[in-house]
Amino acid sequence: MGALDGIKVIDLTRVLGGPFGTQWLGDHGADVIKIEPPHGDDVRAWGPPFDEEAGAASYFLGVNRNKRGAALDLRMDEGREVLLRLLETADVLIENFKPGGMEKWGLGYEEVLKVRFPRLIHCRISGFGADGPHGGLPGYDAVVQAQAGMMSVNGPEGGPATRLGIPIVDIGTGMAAAFGIAMALYERSHSGRGQFIDMTLYDTAVSLLFPHAANYFLSGKHPTITGNTHSNLSPYDVFPTKTCKVFIAGGNDTQFRKICETIGREDLIDDPRFRKNKDRLVNKHALRAEFGPSMAEWDGEDLAAALMRTGAPAGPVLETHEVVAHPHTRHREMTVDIDGFRTLGNPIKMSRTPPKAARLRPPRFGQDTRAVLAEAGYSETEIENLIASGAALDKLQA
Repeated sequence: MGALDGIKVIDLTRVLGGPFGTQWLGDHGADVIKIEPPHGDDVRAWGPPFDEEAGAASYFLGVNRNKRGAALDLRMDEGREVLLRLLETADVLIENFKPGGMEKWGLGYEEVLKVRFPRLIHCRISGFGADGPHGGLPGYDAVVQAQAGMMSVNGPEGGPATRLGIPIVDIGTGMAAAFGIAMALYERSHSGRGQFIDMTLYDTAVSLLFPHAANYFLSGKHPTITGNTHSNLSPYDVFPTKTCKVFIAGGNDTQFRKICETIGREDLIDDPRFRKNKDRLVNKHALRAEFGPSMAEWDGEDLAAALMRTGAPAGPVLETHEVVAHPHTRHREMTVDIDGFRTLGNPIKMSRTPPKAARLRPPRFGQDTRAVLAEAGYSETEIENLIASGAALDKLQA
């Protein structure tokens, strides 16, 4: 049993944020039915690399496991009628059309879905929401990183504002959407009523602007780009060694002392420039210069292990191929294999209802359309008619 066994999710999302969130729901047992438009999810073509057998790029495959795949043309009355039929037995509808898109099709929450399906949870993911100065505008991860201040605090120290290398706004919004859906399901177990969840990339990005916003609220000082160093802690930086770079994070005075003892620089412990964190923060460049020669003599893996044994957090700067091959990654089941398809695991480890990330491969376009329609009560003749009309699809249209 998964924690969400018995929950049916109709997933109309495309690209990254929504699919990331619904993948986590599927990992934990929800029956996620991914409904694609006639041309398919855009990211099926975001490659190379491509998996020709799966009919999609890695970008699609990485966020669409544990879902069944169907396709509808919601521009057609017949396609919208199929969606409404599916919602009769659904718990959740999640979509990321521009605000007003569902209303344009006669599928708005307040006017239609709330009335017809009072227990339905409808989650909409958009760039900025439906109203406000940016209401209705499109949102993309990198653009929102810029608008929400993330780029202004990221990059090499003293260098230009830089996009984060991970699409953290999309991923964070997907996580938040999954959390919101779980909360709404819990609340529904008491009230018996569904509700609308208004998720935006912008709100999520602003909520993640930590600790920079907190620092600004208290000090009134504008945050600056600090590179690998920390605006509130020192030492907190990458240090070169004989073999690799190591990130060392001294979160308190005890850890600073342990670092000094490990590398043979006990003389720095009582140096007035470094006695307390506030002192080290002011003199962080001087501290780096003092640490540098001693750390350069170490093997990076050995240094990180020695520091960790003392309780001082440290770790080598690994590349992707090293991470996915690491014994601890495998031990934590953070890479999984689904019939020869390799992907990342789910981090939410529950004792009685663990995730089942290795359940279903990402679906080929429309592979489950006929089965989903049959479950909804359509006869074989009706299914053939829907596919012939183009309202439902079981293969990608040229």
